Amino acid sequence: MSRVYNFSAGPSMLPEPVLQKAAAEMMDYQGSGQSVMEMSHRSKVFDAIYQETQALWREVMNIPDNYKVLFMQGGASTQFAAVPMNLMTKSGKADYVLSGQFSTKAYKEAARYGDCKVVGSSKEDNFSHIPLLDPKEFRPDADYFHICLNNTIYGTVWKELPDTGNVPLVADISSCILSKPIDVSKFGLLYAGAQKNVAPAGVTIVIVREDLLGEPMEGTPTMFNYKVMSENDSMYNTPPCWPIYISKLVLEWIKNDIGGLEKMEERNVRKAQLLYDFLDQSTLFKGCADKDSRSIMNVTFVTGDKDLDAKFVKESEAAGFVNLKGHRSVGGMRASIYNAMPEEGIVKLVEFMKKFELENK
Repeated sequence: MSRVYNFSAGPSMLPEPVLQKAAAEMMDYQGSGQSVMEMSHRSKVFDAIYQETQALWREVMNIPDNYKVLFMQGGASTQFAAVPMNLMTKSGKADYVLSGQFSTKAYKEAARYGDCKVVGSSKEDNFSHIPLLDPKEFRPDADYFHICLNNTIYGTVWKELPDTGNVPLVADISSCILSKPIDVSKFGLLYAGAQKNVAPAGVTIVIVREDLLGEPMEGTPTMFNYKVMSENDSMYNTPPCWPIYISKLVLEWIKNDIGGLEKMEERNVRKAQLLYDFLDQSTLFKGCADKDSRSIMNVTFVTGDKDLDAKFVKESEAAGFVNLKGHRSVGGMRASIYNAMPEEGIVKLVEFMKKFELENK
């Protein structure tokens, strides 16, 4: 059976060495006589997996000692509520930048719990770029400042972080986590759903500075409480054991096979450049994101003709390139080229696009 090139925005493809190792250990994990999917989360075997995974997250992402790594559930969308419930507890204020659909959803959810202010938005330009910000709009007494670092749907990414002073910077990094080094110390909190660069859907990574582990709002569900989750090693209830285990394998792949996040970034930049270079000289295809905001994880493009876009998606799927259809709010096409996408996949996609362009002039 031949595998397709899967350009899905998530769930996305996983590295083949990870899939192969998980398959080899499916029936019997390291002589335990059982699968990780079956074992008790309180067992010594799974505790070893958990401890190894924690250590790998800290090593690969260079996470400082004064940060906790939590394995939570409910996806990044659950954090849209959990963040304000845990952090918007002093002034009751938070500042949000709207750079796409998910940051907008995060803002709308947080506004249910306190005074949330939009300090920047690129909605009027269909989120084709990261909005310009006026620091005068930032509130110095805000409990936190929220951004979405990479915008999956629109193919944009923050190149430079806003200077929020003493206000903790919070970022949704779901679609760029582990794609390149991140200076964790510049953030108060980072969160990410797993299904793009980490593991199957089911575990949500929350990296939070210890001084932010205070008392949440009254009425906050226990499962949303960062302090409770931290004190219970993310095991207040049964954690998502299988995705945690797969994240361990992915981190081992990044560390041992790729050579760390610096090498991963080099690889991802090279892949993205192959596709952007073609788009910039193409007479048929056009990139959607402004050049100064382009993501190396999600590349959005169109032909300018909806019927031709549909034809391209149909023919590309028949050729083994799946999930290239763009999000309904943008249209066109989107190639999500996360860590696991091999460079060969981009080379072959560009070859197919060149052929399609010649046939549809």
